[in-house]
Amino acid sequence: MLNFVEVFNVMDVDPTTGHAVWTGLTGTRTAIERDGFVIDPQAPAYCLRAWLDERGYLDSELARQHPRPWGI
Repeated sequence: MLNFVEVFNVMDVDPTTGHAVWTGLTGTRTAIERDGFVIDPQAPAYCLRAWLDERGYLDSELARQHPRPWGI
């Protein structure tokens, strides 16, 4: 079995509107909560642990370096 981890879109609150806005990051629940951001519960996904950086966020360069287990 492959080593997958659940990841979420990282949301921040816009101070002028109070609405959640995507920061452009995707990360683990632990990293998001540690850094004081909000999790988008509508968009959970899974990725290989090898695609995460040392902070717990998805690193697109690491993802490109590792072969995908299936074609997308």
